[in-house]
Amino acid sequence: MRVAAIYDIHGNLPALVAVLHEIRAAGADLIVVGGDVLPGPMPSETLACLLGLNVPTSFIRGNGESAVLAELAGREISLPEQAREAIRWTAQQLDQEFRHVIASWPATFRVEIGGLGEVLFCHATPRNDAEIFTRLTPEDRLLPVFAGIRAPVVVCGHTHMQFDRMVGKTRIVNAGSVGMPFGKAGADWLLLGPEVELRHTTYDLTKAAEKIRDTKYPQASDVASRNVLQPPSEEEMLRVFTRAELKG
Repeated sequence: MRVAAIYDIHGNLPALVAVLHEIRAAGADLIVVGGDVLPGPMPSETLACLLGLNVPTSFIRGNGESAVLAELAGREISLPEQAREAIRWTAQQLDQEFRHVIASWPATFRVEIGGLGEVLFCHATPRNDAEIFTRLTPEDRLLPVFAGIRAPVVVCGHTHMQFDRMVGKTRIVNAGSVGMPFGKAGADWLLLGPEVELRHTTYDLTKAAEKIRDTKYPQASDVASRNVLQPPSEEEMLRVFTRAELKG
């Protein structure tokens, strides 16, 4: 079995379409959508694309979906105002069917993959959809996070940067971000089985930025410029995340 893992799409439909083209070419038997399909500039279109795939697809919930569901339920969201504005707008775009769909997504998913064994998929960490850690986080801080998992491989996302590292005897792989990668512009994802392949897909960034700017998303211009055309460097984001790691 070959499994494609796509994380942190954030409503960037052009990036998703490009990645799906490569997933089909690779002959993936299963797609795991690892959370944070939302928020983003094309939320309904992105969800419709994923739900209409003719490849078996499993979903897990990310902190983005958790925030949107909280907004829909009228619960207080502890986020900066700019992020809350994006969450509110995204929630308003979803019809009742999409709301029920994202509410049904579990926090984790497990599947057996030939050559790798049982693989656990989570959004941030197995215990929390918002915790932050990176390839630089000291192992001794991560050992309690992954204790008792009983899976040789864990796939995560959330920080939008790919890596492949060990924590004790557990292999931790970050899929990166399809819609808003940090570092090289494009779209990042994973192909699993029998090896772990960190994939990077190129697509028409200029056209994607134009489509994003044409939406009514509150931060459309910033997303187009700073997340699609010229994303922040990995070095910059590692400095930012080091101050926030394991505090999510």
